[in-house]
Amino acid sequence: MAVSTPETEPGPLGLIAGGGNLPVELVRNAARNGIGEIIAVGFREYTSPEVQAGAAHFEYIGIGQLGKLIRIFTSRGVRRAVMLGSLSPRLTIADVRLDLRMLMLAARVRDRRADSVLSAIAGEMARDGITLVDCTTYLKHLLATDGVMTRATPSKKQWTDIRLGIKLARASGGLDIGQTVVVRKHAVVAVEAMEGTDACIKRAGALAKDIVVVKMSKPEQDFRFDVPCIGLDTVRTLADAHGAVLAVEAGKTFLLDREKTLELADAHHIAVAGVTPGQAEEA
Repeated sequence: MAVSTPETEPGPLGLIAGGGNLPVELVRNAARNGIGEIIAVGFREYTSPEVQAGAAHFEYIGIGQLGKLIRIFTSRGVRRAVMLGSLSPRLTIADVRLDLRMLMLAARVRDRRADSVLSAIAGEMARDGITLVDCTTYLKHLLATDGVMTRATPSKKQWTDIRLGIKLARASGGLDIGQTVVVRKHAVVAVEAMEGTDACIKRAGALAKDIVVVKMSKPEQDFRFDVPCIGLDTVRTLADAHGAVLAVEAGKTFLLDREKTLELADAHHIAVAGVTPGQAEEA
């Protein structure tokens, strides 16, 4: 007899939909992933209208309305949920109106790092029988593959920069600073913080050309909340910065609009490669 897991449990799937294409991809591919019904909540100015159109039920909530989110899910039989899409990292330090349940949770959270807040939210949802599942569960077809994915291939010197970038990006991620590092000629040009990957690349491009961008998952990445992600905008930004290489962690990074993204990289002679932590430069 098959054992039910949160991923395979029958009933509707709850979707907490932020901005970008990931929530849209889930809705578009619901049938192929055996998802019968999606109950979605979204955020004004972030969530795509396509999510609302494709969900069996959709409601907008405020950023701090945890109680409302849980009520929507429990009232419609949701026992498993996934969190997809982006919200501004600055929201963790912004003045946001919180409902009573979120206020009580905020009083217990040890700090305002995104992982701390989101982990506490997952725990609060679990108290009402809702399990938050890995973001990649239903979108494995979007994960970057191992090896070079473009016609352009990193040079020997660029591979040296990639190996250094892997090591540094993992260290930065482990400190919950950022997951992207930019390297040029074995020197660190920029490290991502709250501004995000694209802004980090722009900053690095103002300092150096032919940069090598490395984006990795954190050593203790919680894939319920956050999966590194690249796409057309990333490559456009790197092209504008006259960058040369984009290396991402294989199997743990979403590659959106794969065909178009790699075509754009080829058009700008940018090498895109999937790498692993084992390829890091030795200390």
